[in-house]
Amino acid sequence: MSSEELSSSTTDWLFFNSWWLLLPFVMLLVIAAFIVAFVLLLYMISPLISPKPFKLSGAHVVVTGGSSGIGKSIAMECYRQGAFITLVARDEAKLVQAKKEVEKCAINDKQVVLCISVDVSRDYGQVESVIKQHVVIGMCVRVCVFAAQAQEKLGPVDMLVNCAGTSISGKFEEVDMDRFKKMMEVNYLGSVYPTRAVITTMKERRMGRIMFVSSQAGQIGLFGYTAYSPSKFALRGLAESLQMEVGAGKDFQSVQQHVHTGYYKRPCAKPLEMKPYNIYVTVAYPPDTDTPGLAEENKTKPLETKLISETSAVCQPEQVAKVFVKDTVQGNFNSSVGPDGYMLSALTCGMSPVTSITEGLQQIVTMGLFRTIALFYLCSFDSIVRRCMIQREQSKAADKRE
Repeated sequence: MSSEELSSSTTDWLFFNSWWLLLPFVMLLVIAAFIVAFVLLLYMISPLISPKPFKLSGAHVVVTGGSSGIGKSIAMECYRQGAFITLVARDEAKLVQAKKEVEKCAINDKQVVLCISVDVSRDYGQVESVIKQHVVIGMCVRVCVFAAQAQEKLGPVDMLVNCAGTSISGKFEEVDMDRFKKMMEVNYLGSVYPTRAVITTMKERRMGRIMFVSSQAGQIGLFGYTAYSPSKFALRGLAESLQMEVGAGKDFQSVQQHVHTGYYKRPCAKPLEMKPYNIYVTVAYPPDTDTPGLAEENKTKPLETKLISETSAVCQPEQVAKVFVKDTVQGNFNSSVGPDGYMLSALTCGMSPVTSITEGLQQIVTMGLFRTIALFYLCSFDSIVRRCMIQREQSKAADKRE
C-alpha cells in the first residue's frame, strides 16, 4: 500500500470515528433546538388560551375586611381603576374613615363607596342579606331607602375580595381551645359566607372574580401558627374545589351587552353555551405586611416565630394590593409577592389550576431547584427552633442554680 493510500485510509477512519464521537453532541443540539422552539410556541399561544382580563372600570367590587390593612389597600387600588366599592367590616368607625380614604382615589365623579357593618363570620343569613340587599347599618338603624338606591346604582357583585381575617401565634399547648375555633370561624367561614352569598348571581350572569386572601402561613406550617395556619390552608382547598365547579371551559364564547346601573353602563357576559360559568378564583398569599393586624400579632409572637419571620422583609400593603388586584383581574389562580412568594407558590402548586401553559411549564422547570433552596430554608428554621430551645433550657438551669 502506497503512502498516499495509507494517508487517505487513515483520514477516512479518523473522519468516520470523529463523526460518531460528535453524534451525541449533535443530537443534544437538535433536542435543545426543539425544546427552545416548543417553549417559544407555548409562550406565543399562551395568551390565546388564558382568560381575558376583567375590566374593573364600572365593576362592583365587595371587599370584606375593608376597613384597614390589605383589604383597604385593595379597595383603594380597585377604586383607582374605576370600580364601585362596597366595604364590609365590623367596626363602623373604621369603615367611615376607610370610606373617606378610598374616595380620595376616585378617577371620576360617578364612583360610589358604600359601607356595610357586619361580622361576616357569625351568621350566614345576615351576611347573605346585607350583601344581596346592600342594607347599610348606621347608628344601629337600617336605612332601607338608601339600600334600594344602592342596589339600583351598584348592581350585582362583579368581584368579591375575601380579606376579613385575624391571626394568633403561640405554642400549640398554650393556645386556648376557643382560639382554634375562632380562627376557623373568622378566617375560613368568614370567606365561605360572603362567597356563598354572591356565587349564585355570578353563575347566573356567567361572569365574576373571587379572591381569597390567605397567607404564606397557608403554604407552609411554621412554629407558633398551629391555630392560624390550618385556617389559611383551608382556603386553598375551598378555592381549588370552587374553581373546578365554576371555572370557564376553553370552548366558552360570550358577547358583550351593556347593563345600565344608574351611574354607569357596565358590560355583562351573555352566554352562548351553558356549560362553563366564566368565574375565576384567586388565592392570594401575602407575606408579612405592615398592617395593624401584624402589629397586634407581634405583641404575642413566640421568639422562634419572630426570628423565622425576620428571614423575609415586611411588605407595604399598597405594594401587596397592586399585585393581588392585577392577578385577580387576569384570572390567575395563585397570587404571590416577591421572589420568596413566587418560590413558595411554585413549590406548593400541587394539583392547583394553572392559568396558562407557560405557568405550568415554569413550575415544572423550577420545581427541582426551588425544592433544593427550600431544604436550606427548612434547615435554617429548624436551627432557629433548636437554638431557642437550648437558650431556654440554659436559662432555666441558671435560674435553678440561683
